[in-house]
Amino acid sequence: MIRVLFAFLFAIAPMLLQAKEVKYAKFEVQGNVLIYDTEKNNDEIRDEDISELERMLKRHSAITELRLNSDGGSVYAGSEMASIIIKHGLDTHVDGECISACVDVFLAGARRRMTLDSKIGFHQRSWRAEAVQNYYRQWRKRRKWATPFEFGSWIYSDTQTEVFEHLEFMLSRGVDAAFAIRTMQAEPSEEWYPSRLELIAAGVLREEVGAE
Repeated sequence: MIRVLFAFLFAIAPMLLQAKEVKYAKFEVQGNVLIYDTEKNNDEIRDEDISELERMLKRHSAITELRLNSDGGSVYAGSEMASIIIKHGLDTHVDGECISACVDVFLAGARRRMTLDSKIGFHQRSWRAEAVQNYYRQWRKRRKWATPFEFGSWIYSDTQTEVFEHLEFMLSRGVDAAFAIRTMQAEPSEEWYPSRLELIAAGVLREEVGAE
């Protein structure tokens, strides 16, 4: 029986390894550059990417730049990954697209650049109805929301706090205040893609470290 079990484990080990590689195929190291591409497998920024980013940087201490291609995903993950990038003093470089939560990751860079054919997109924060419902069901007892209306009141307050913190983060990274406010205007389904000149003028793109 033991030999059969070991034979089974040996047989499925390559598949387990492959599954792990697929899960984190969005990360790839090329010299001193760490590529973070969520689009090649039609994925998105996820909470588990936070620990994987930390692991990659710990494992590859020579990394100085994070290269991005992502349509976004978890706002929480984007914020936490941004903190890690700031901590490590990495540069960021968009090669493809960087939208929504990806922008927070990008703005964490010391130097911030993008290739000629790349785009950086902004839109309002959003929360899908299904996700809102799931959150309410999961947390209503611990949060002591007696009715969905109390939950709605909490969302109203929490959203204002989140928007304020996001704007504050953008300003702390040297982004022009008027530009930061303008990024809040685009509907979630209609990204705003400023021109390269607009991004440079607003401080989103910057060649010099600390040029604010």
